[in-house]
Amino acid sequence: MHLELVRNPHLHGGTFALYSLICRYAKVGLTPSQQAEDCDVSNFKLELPSKRLRLAASLKSKLESSKFAKVFLLLATMLGTSMVMGDGILTPSMSVLSAVAGLKNASPKMTEGMIVAISVAILVCLFAVQRLGTDKVGYSFAPIIFVWFTMIGGIGAYNFVKFDPRVIKAVNPKYIVDYFLRNKKEAWISLGGVVLAITGTEALFADVGHFTVRSIQISMCTITYPALVLAYTGQASFLRKNGEFVSDAFYKSVPHPLYWPMFVVAVLASIIASQAMISGTFSIIQQSLSLGCFPRVKVVHTSPNHDGQVYIPEVNYLLMLASIGVTVGFRTTDKIGNAYGIAVVFVMALTSSLLVLIMIMIWKCNIFFIIAYVLVIGSVELTYLSSVLYKFAQGGYLPLAFATFLMTVMFVWNNVYRRKYYYELDHKVSPEKLKEITSDRNICRIPGLAIFYSELVHGIPPIFKHYVANVPALHSVLVFVSIKSLPISKVPVEERFLFRRVHPKDLNVFRCVVRYGYTDVQNEDESFENMLVEKLKEFIRDELWASQMGSNARVADEDQELGEGIIVNGENEDKNQEQQEEEVEKEIEAIDKAMRAGIVHLFGENEVIAGKGAGFGKRILIDYMYDFLKKNLRQTDKMFHIPHKRKLKVGMTYEL
Repeated sequence: MHLELVRNPHLHGGTFALYSLICRYAKVGLTPSQQAEDCDVSNFKLELPSKRLRLAASLKSKLESSKFAKVFLLLATMLGTSMVMGDGILTPSMSVLSAVAGLKNASPKMTEGMIVAISVAILVCLFAVQRLGTDKVGYSFAPIIFVWFTMIGGIGAYNFVKFDPRVIKAVNPKYIVDYFLRNKKEAWISLGGVVLAITGTEALFADVGHFTVRSIQISMCTITYPALVLAYTGQASFLRKNGEFVSDAFYKSVPHPLYWPMFVVAVLASIIASQAMISGTFSIIQQSLSLGCFPRVKVVHTSPNHDGQVYIPEVNYLLMLASIGVTVGFRTTDKIGNAYGIAVVFVMALTSSLLVLIMIMIWKCNIFFIIAYVLVIGSVELTYLSSVLYKFAQGGYLPLAFATFLMTVMFVWNNVYRRKYYYELDHKVSPEKLKEITSDRNICRIPGLAIFYSELVHGIPPIFKHYVANVPALHSVLVFVSIKSLPISKVPVEERFLFRRVHPKDLNVFRCVVRYGYTDVQNEDESFENMLVEKLKEFIRDELWASQMGSNARVADEDQELGEGIIVNGENEDKNQEQQEEEVEKEIEAIDKAMRAGIVHLFGENEVIAGKGAGFGKRILIDYMYDFLKKNLRQTDKMFHIPHKRKLKVGMTYEL
């Protein structure tokens, strides 16, 4: 995972980022929106090794030709994404509840109910500050996390020296073998608790969106890992002399004068750990939203310096309610820990599986290296996964329940999203029909610029024909806009707008595909329509330049063949160029005039219903589940911050 992050700084981690990388190389996406022009985006192309392997070509061919493989790959990605979202619920509950539980050691009057109440209050405050953004929250917590690692590392070193330094012998692998030989099944079951020692590392993919890879590597190797090793070694040394405190080793091993400072820092550190996972949830929902796999929600870009820092109000509210529900429902960290372990190991196993596909198809690694990776990493992860699944009944069902619910939401939205796309593709307006409509004398052309929005990348959407049939008037300039998400993290602004002219030229009709990466966020301070008009003017000028270059090349060939009349041809060419430039200036003036007359944004308010003869399952999927999601979530027109006075919705019913 981290190898790819180093190789490709534009790739943010997570299951959807890996899925997007696979989609860039192989046509495994279920929506047929690929365009040859997408490869012209500067950071779209993959840096492929020069050596070609038959295994890579064979695997790519099988994935592209198998509908089952495409669906399975998407569902696996959704499962991993859902598990990460489940992490965003469990991490705050687990971290805060375990930190606050230290109050039991300070006061015997502290009851379980009081600890739960304090934890809930902290959780409410934690989710309330999310709207400030990771930048502000991170700056306020950075010194605290440094104090946290310093304290646990220092206390660990103190306990190591004071109690039993001989625990250093535990680095000998022989003791691991002896432990499993001696305890057998119980040793295997204990791995479910051991895995909690490495939880939190699955949130590193989110941190890549907030910091640089190098800063994470340096902090992990110089501060985090050494401090954790010292802390666990110190606790082991403490337990050698105080075995009765094994269930509460952390707070019991803290020297008495440092107890309260350690408690305060522990609570703050738990909040920071929760913050990282909540930010990771926002990041991965933004990725799935951009790829059409999650219902529309408002994404707020909270930092002008870091692209990955986003805040999603609706999701933040739901995470808070779910996290509080888990805290109140379970009340202790035992069952939450079992659930947490399953979510973490599931995500790791799915990430490694996708990474193996990338190693074979894209990186084209040596087959022996791939086999070694599967045997070493795969065997370890499967062993841990089997161990945590053993505690399914003791709280382990919770992340799977969350994942099932979230996967259902994602599947329903993506399934109907694809059905709508195919419907529009099958019923799109042909160029001949468009020419017929715009040339119809019964349809008047009025001053102004109309922007028609559609999810259809290829062709004119059927909503246009429906609009003209009811309103026999068209604006002097028409632009059909399709918002498209590419399977890359960012699209440079100068490469975002892709225009095509709809002929004949005098119609003033254009098609535009606006391309975004899955971490790009529409800038609220920047007028989308102004950018679109300026890029349209650039396209018209570039179109003239391209035609002149082609004309000059053709004239040069003719002159070379004839050998005479070079001066005459040159004069004629100059006249043609002047005439073309005048036409371009007139066309740009027409666009400026249309813009001054007014811009209207037309959105299709598409209602989808199951077609006649549809089965019971399809009716439930479309008429009830999707309809419920659509009515309770954000509409497309709200994503571009367009003034209500210049917005027009066109209703149409699709029978899918």
